Amino acid sequence: MTRKKLHLTQLSINFYLLTFSGLQNFSYVFILTIVLMYLLCMIGNLILIAVVWAAPRLHTPMYFFLCNLSTLDMAYVSTILPKLLDSQISGKNTISFTSCFTQLFMSVACMATEFLLLSSMAFDRYVAICVPLNYSTIMNKKICIVLSLTPWTIGSLNSLLYVFLISHLSFCKSRDIIHFYCDMKALLRASCSDNRHVNIAILSEGFTLGFLAFGMILISYVFIISAILKIKTSAKRLKIFSSCSSHLTVVLLFCGSSLSVYMNPESKSSTKQDLILSLLYVAVVPVLNPLVYSLRNKDVLDVLRIPKFTSGRCLVIVKPIKGI
Repeated sequence: MTRKKLHLTQLSINFYLLTFSGLQNFSYVFILTIVLMYLLCMIGNLILIAVVWAAPRLHTPMYFFLCNLSTLDMAYVSTILPKLLDSQISGKNTISFTSCFTQLFMSVACMATEFLLLSSMAFDRYVAICVPLNYSTIMNKKICIVLSLTPWTIGSLNSLLYVFLISHLSFCKSRDIIHFYCDMKALLRASCSDNRHVNIAILSEGFTLGFLAFGMILISYVFIISAILKIKTSAKRLKIFSSCSSHLTVVLLFCGSSLSVYMNPESKSSTKQDLILSLLYVAVVPVLNPLVYSLRNKDVLDVLRIPKFTSGRCLVIVKPIKGI
């Protein structure tokens, strides 16, 4: 059979997602948990985008990057969680070749984009806190567009490479995927072809793109924390440090869990560990992002503040808006 005929044959095959097929006793709890996380992610991120769009005072580089992150998170969870819910509710764990590789493309693209986007956001915070007098000059409109488009472009091209490489592998007759979505490593386990070149590409990219972006984020926060410690006012220092520590915690959760999955050598015990870590960066982190980055932010809360009602009349408390 020629390579072209083999590829056309593979387009008609189905895969079987077998991860949570044995959770009959806990299926309702699991389904409700996933629904809740999905709704929280979508509602939280949509509220953030709507608030930033409606409030001119939030039209700053920081919130521009946050809207990019919100869009990315919504795309990420919408690619994976609805299919997971469908398989748990209907009991059908099959997924077509096209749908599977659509999941693969979106998951790889979103992960790579988020690494680079978090680096852009860390750089923005570094300039804002460490070089505040030159912030408007450095973070101009052109630089912001470049720092946002570059992650999306690199992430998409990177994902296309993996879709091309993995889609040309041969898969075993069982076509069982021991995961809750079409993850790269899970698809490689289901392949009967020699996939060492793909594993080498994953490890190489993990060391370059993953650790480089993660290192840039950590270096930025080292300088940020150093600048915070020099602030004389303890109340202001504590406020900024609390905000930055929350951001850094979420970054560590996302980068640490995703790098642990893809940089960890393959073993029998790694499958269950990969599933738990995958849930962290696929479902938990997208829920936490709008809460940690925005909905705890004073500027966003001021815009969202509900007017107080007294004696049937609406009492609106007007506060002076500080210059940005």
